[in-house]
Amino acid sequence: MFDHQAVIQFKGDDEESVLEALMMADVDVTDIELEDGVITVFAPHTEFFKAKTALAAEYPELALDVEEITFVPQTHTAIAGEDAEKFQKFLDMLDDCDDVQQVYHNAEQ
Repeated sequence: MFDHQAVIQFKGDDEESVLEALMMADVDVTDIELEDGVITVFAPHTEFFKAKTALAAEYPELALDVEEITFVPQTHTAIAGEDAEKFQKFLDMLDDCDDVQQVYHNAEQ
């Protein structure tokens, strides 16, 4: 249901050159997305260090906004209306709980 993935996100507008740089460094890239001037690179969690190193070598001044190994859903489930309200209330309750550090879900509101 979830993939354990390396996620690296930074400001940029040329995902093709980023993908080329990662491929030249022999990094196994699962996906790369460009949305609203932000590039997101997804790679297997075992490629995290290699991907960061390749990006730092190619773009020395690059500031990473997100650099983490996390769980990424394989599929998404759309929720709306009353279900979305209940789900948001549930997430808020989990967020208020001190014992909960991170919540992973595949819901799209």
